[in-house]
Amino acid sequence: MNTGHHEASWRLPESDPYAHVETAHYVRLARIAERGTFDSLFLADGPVLFNSVGQRPSGALEPITLLTALATATEHIGLIATASTSYNSPYNLARRLASLDHISGGRAGWNIVTTAGAEAARNFGLEDEPAHATRYERAAEFLDVALKLWDSWEDDLVVADKAAGVWGDPGKIHPARHKGTYFSVEGALNVPRTPQGHPLLVQAGSSEDGRRFAARYAEAVFTAQQTLAGAQKFYASLKSLTGRAGRNPDHVKVLPGIVPVVGSTEAEARAHERVLEDHIVYEHGLNRLEHLLRLEPGTLALDAPLPDDLPPESAIEGAKSRYTLVVELARSERLTVRELIGRLGGGRGHLTFAGTPEQVAGTIEEWFRGGAADGFNIMPAVLPSGLGLFVDHVVPILRERGLLRREYGPRQTLRERYGLPRPANRYATAPTVPAPAPAPATASVNATALA
Repeated sequence: MNTGHHEASWRLPESDPYAHVETAHYVRLARIAERGTFDSLFLADGPVLFNSVGQRPSGALEPITLLTALATATEHIGLIATASTSYNSPYNLARRLASLDHISGGRAGWNIVTTAGAEAARNFGLEDEPAHATRYERAAEFLDVALKLWDSWEDDLVVADKAAGVWGDPGKIHPARHKGTYFSVEGALNVPRTPQGHPLLVQAGSSEDGRRFAARYAEAVFTAQQTLAGAQKFYASLKSLTGRAGRNPDHVKVLPGIVPVVGSTEAEARAHERVLEDHIVYEHGLNRLEHLLRLEPGTLALDAPLPDDLPPESAIEGAKSRYTLVVELARSERLTVRELIGRLGGGRGHLTFAGTPEQVAGTIEEWFRGGAADGFNIMPAVLPSGLGLFVDHVVPILRERGLLRREYGPRQTLRERYGLPRPANRYATAPTVPAPAPAPATASVNATALA
């Protein structure tokens, strides 16, 4: 989020309003995160110009392109790109992500989104966004095709026999030959199988359709949760759905977003938070909130609560889970529209927390040990300073508590960092030579609490 996750971050004296298109800015962020031994770096994206250009730095570099540059500037951190199944084709996107996985040495991840909103649809020749259920049906078929493509080369296809003049085994190439409702894809991918088998699969929808999709496919889920109890409920539900889908629940990592504002004292952290809130332009927030709630411009009054007659989630075809989260937040805490905009300005529905390093670490530990999270997506309100404060002051406490590694150690793929297995190729034949006896078991623990 260029200058930070708080919408007013770009207005601070320290912020560079041009950083969003400067590769050096993102290299700096990635290297700070590597100093903190983070697992991964996550780029949001969408095929539409978000917000008004009057509001904050707008436009974004295409994430796979940017992460390719970051792959050459980093050594360990995972690189997760957001890309839409609604406005891409499986072959081209599978190829780009496979290329990133090769270039990064197995550190690529794909945040799979279905893209809500009529604005994006009209950029691709549609009058309106497809229905919510239709978007997820298309996403499921898209992913099925991508997985076939990533498996279209067996791992040991390359023979490289110079004497015989044989580079690869043609019997180990497998065209997709897919014909479905949304896609028809004939050939094999033109990129070999990647170091990870396929990129780590991430998903960020918390609606009923989104949770079912995550249970079937996702290896990590980015979610917005406001309370410990709500996060515990989501965590238990998703793990249960994953088990019922025939998968190991430990093979999907739940990662709530948290927006930390860190100060040496609680009062200092609150003061930092107030400075950001004082820089919010409420007219921008009002327009965005009315758009999210599908209300006509001018419907909301800043110092009044939300109207009582808002439609239910079932009537929303856009971002269902975010709609419900915002409405429930306003209702449960009896917020005025002005107060709600202030809460959303920092994290757009994610947990915001202002406090000392010990308090921030304590919240993370409580959620992690309390069955609410496998890790966290750290979303600093201001970048790069907020990330630096987190790494310098919160990370040492997490390390002392055994919640985060002290160093990376040998290079690993992203899925190895997440403690996930490499997927087997669906076409691979069983070995004809008996496998050696297993080595004696060794004890190991993956105690990573940050992603």
